[in-house]
Amino acid sequence: MNPNQVPPDAPQPDRRAFLRTAGLGAAALALSQAAFASLAPGTPMGIVVHSYALRWNPKVESTRYPGFQNALQLMEHCQKIGAGGVQVGVSNWATDFSKKVRDVREKLGLYLEGSIGLPKSASDQGTFEKEVLAAKEAGATVLRTVCLSGRRYENFRSEADFQAFRQNARQSLRLAAPIVQKHKMKLAVENHKDWRAEELVELIKELSNEWVGVTLDFGNNVSLLEDPAEVIRRLAPYAFSTHVKDMGVQEYPQGFLLSEVPLGQGIVNLKEGVALCQKYNPNITFNLEMITRDPLEVPCLGEAYWATLGTLPASHLASTLRMVRERSFPQKLPSVSGLDSEQRLAFEEQNILSCLAFSKSTLRLGT
Repeated sequence: MNPNQVPPDAPQPDRRAFLRTAGLGAAALALSQAAFASLAPGTPMGIVVHSYALRWNPKVESTRYPGFQNALQLMEHCQKIGAGGVQVGVSNWATDFSKKVRDVREKLGLYLEGSIGLPKSASDQGTFEKEVLAAKEAGATVLRTVCLSGRRYENFRSEADFQAFRQNARQSLRLAAPIVQKHKMKLAVENHKDWRAEELVELIKELSNEWVGVTLDFGNNVSLLEDPAEVIRRLAPYAFSTHVKDMGVQEYPQGFLLSEVPLGQGIVNLKEGVALCQKYNPNITFNLEMITRDPLEVPCLGEAYWATLGTLPASHLASTLRMVRERSFPQKLPSVSGLDSEQRLAFEEQNILSCLAFSKSTLRLGT
């Protein structure tokens, strides 16, 4: 049995049944209240803004699932459903807005982590510093960042392209490091389907700055043919923050499909991941990144995929494909195709509430 899996006789979320339910909002609220009516001392799992990809600055209106236009609205909702904090972008925050965020955060008893872009050149350092200060004013102590907004196997067509990216990333971090050190803010670089674990460790060690570490994403590196457990073991010693997720996998002709699934239903050993992170950093936060979307295609059997991974031993491909076959998600992977906007919003909220409940009952976060 999957070490995270709930007992086989426990009731499982039924997407179709959920979407047929007339009172979607009432069902979501009932689950939230049942799971979090009496939280014990401790820090419950927080929520990454990307978990609410459908509700953040929404393009459609919903009375049952209203969108979030800013961090204040996101925090208020996350507190209502029992989350311990949020990780959200801090770009273009004015001083007065940062103070509002601080006031609301303190009132609600939430932690705050920022998400920030790196400076690309010295001319960007002023803007970067303003955003660092805005986040600090709001009460954030950790700033998550990424070196690449896309996916390695989609963005680069040659090893030379990847090496140019690597050099630019080094330069960006060298520009950012003295600023976060000056203001005593932790900068946490995510493994964002760009760096394999050993490459990110090398980058952090090379920089050798106590204020620059890692946002440890529990599932991203499956797309780069890495075992999630090994990624967590390698990166946990450097982690300032986390993106907690569980992953479902299935074969497809060009490789495999990869999808966020509710915690406890996938291939990630979440208990071990949480324990290792706490071992190295007792004050680390655990942030849910449950993205409700169609499965991602990882075309690892195609030639283009290997443009930047040509030196990787074939054993990595073999072990990943073996894992995909042996631990294939037992149902169709979650998707939003064919759902209308209201159904998508309901499905997103159901997934988040399910994950929060698992984080409390099984991972013991907030207890």
